[in-house]
Amino acid sequence: MRAYVNRKGLRDYIIYTLALLPIAMLCYKQQLTLGPISSYPLFLILLLMPIASNIEIPITKIRTRKNQHMHRDALLLEETYGVPVIKELSTGTNLIYDTKITLNVGGFIIPMLTILYLLFSKMNFVALEIMLIVLVVVALMAEFVDGVGIVIPSYTGIFTIPLALILAPQNAATIIFIAGTGGIIAGSVASLMALKREEKGSAYIDIGGAACFQAIYVTTLLAALISGFIP
Repeated sequence: MRAYVNRKGLRDYIIYTLALLPIAMLCYKQQLTLGPISSYPLFLILLLMPIASNIEIPITKIRTRKNQHMHRDALLLEETYGVPVIKELSTGTNLIYDTKITLNVGGFIIPMLTILYLLFSKMNFVALEIMLIVLVVVALMAEFVDGVGIVIPSYTGIFTIPLALILAPQNAATIIFIAGTGGIIAGSVASLMALKREEKGSAYIDIGGAACFQAIYVTTLLAALISGFIP
């Protein structure tokens, strides 16, 4: 498991906690919903996502390249992205990582189960159409950083807000969540499929975690908050 919390990770948890405090009050007053998901289950989802973001489920292994500059940049990467790059350099061989592909519980499993529940409750084709746009945006913006994995800017999900408000304002929050989180996750998978293993690598590639989780969680928070302002 890659579970690791350094100064950056601790700072992120403090920010998430501060963001959840007003959301907790709004959920207590039953002012936030996400489609058929009422306030209390919604708050539970928002609470569990960061808690479970340090839990990964391994699904397969691949071999990727361990570039020599990693030994020089490891400490900087560890401080920037909050992953144990220095420790992971000892895995595999001098030139090859035995890369573990994992699914992040907080950033993949919980959001995907929520998306499936919302779609099975009521199929939303507008959300799926916007999701395809987000997938393309993520595929263009995502970057694979050696030793870290797939990096997605935390603001990626905001692209869904104007589209949802224009195309289906009465259901904007649900669309933002489905299209934003679903598009980011799908884009992460697409980036993994396009990875040039002979040029880049990491000991772990955590789908929905590491440098992807913040984009997913910020989008989820935005969707929840917007539901309180749009009936």
